[in-house]
Amino acid sequence: MKKPSILSASEQLAEYLKEQIDTKKWIDVMPGESLLMSQLQIGRETVRAAMLRLEKEGILEPSGRGKRRKIIKVISSKPSKKIQVRLLAYEKEDRGRMDCASLVADLLAAGIDADFTGKSLKELGMELSRVTRYVRHNPADAWIICAASRDIIEWFSQQATPVIAMYGSQAGLPIAGAYPQMLPGQTAAVRRLIELGHKRIVMLAREERRKPKPGRPEQFFLDQLAAAGIKTSEYNLPDWNETREGLARLLDGLIRFSPPTAYIFQEAQLYIAVKSYLSDKGIIAPRDVSLVVADDDPCFAWCSPVPSHIAWDFRLVVRYIVQWVKKVANGKVERKQAVIGSEFIEGGTIGGVKKDELLQ
Repeated sequence: MKKPSILSASEQLAEYLKEQIDTKKWIDVMPGESLLMSQLQIGRETVRAAMLRLEKEGILEPSGRGKRRKIIKVISSKPSKKIQVRLLAYEKEDRGRMDCASLVADLLAAGIDADFTGKSLKELGMELSRVTRYVRHNPADAWIICAASRDIIEWFSQQATPVIAMYGSQAGLPIAGAYPQMLPGQTAAVRRLIELGHKRIVMLAREERRKPKPGRPEQFFLDQLAAAGIKTSEYNLPDWNETREGLARLLDGLIRFSPPTAYIFQEAQLYIAVKSYLSDKGIIAPRDVSLVVADDDPCFAWCSPVPSHIAWDFRLVVRYIVQWVKKVANGKVERKQAVIGSEFIEGGTIGGVKKDELLQ
């Protein structure tokens, strides 16, 4: 099976710069490297490599040492034909998520007929047979699938219709995609919790991230605990019924018998739900428990304290998918994957373990 190529940071930046040139954000000359570094928060080597790439493609021309590059060629990325693109979301609430909503809005602004499907993956039970029937009865010119399980992504990768995976277990599969590389940020988060004395750390993840076997971030979490001498079990990556009542039953059992000193959540929704539940019980972060969320929701900027979280820029995912759809509309189908970096932001919802907890 041929694996997809992974776009480097400079390749992703080059695609973005081409899009900005196409929309006439810059005319005649490009901004200097220092200005781009400041505006985009990107290192000099990445900016320079992207500029050199555009020079090789005949889009830019050097003007001499210390001078800004000239724009000598504009390649239009506007769709040459009208295509129908459907976004198969993880759950119906994703229509209101900033990343998914921004993606559909940007596609519409680019002249693409884009919309969410009538049903979500969760409404289809994340069952491959139901998803395949639904897709065959609702044809489109291209598909965007959000946070799908690996078997669903693999099925889509074998279809003739162009498809791109937005998040989900896509690494190594021959499919276009965009997703954050969570391991660097997660590694730093778990390491920090262990440094603070935490041993009873629980990760809450959705069923497709746990079954039939833990996903890569989930397994890496368990491996990190084991490497630190912490015995792992289903306690650390518990099974639970994914309803409001099921989550409450899980939390009731956890705090009654062996209260976690730290929780890691794979989604902002779970963080908000559990934080509310714990607050009702008088359990406050970071005084009584540490909370880390492996997501970077825009609402965090309004929170005090800012949640401890793993930060990554969803706008890069949206930007890459929009570029991919435009290429499909122009008759070019790629199977490249854009991998977005992440970092751990300590925030204000983690702290050290109490002395009485250390003795247990």
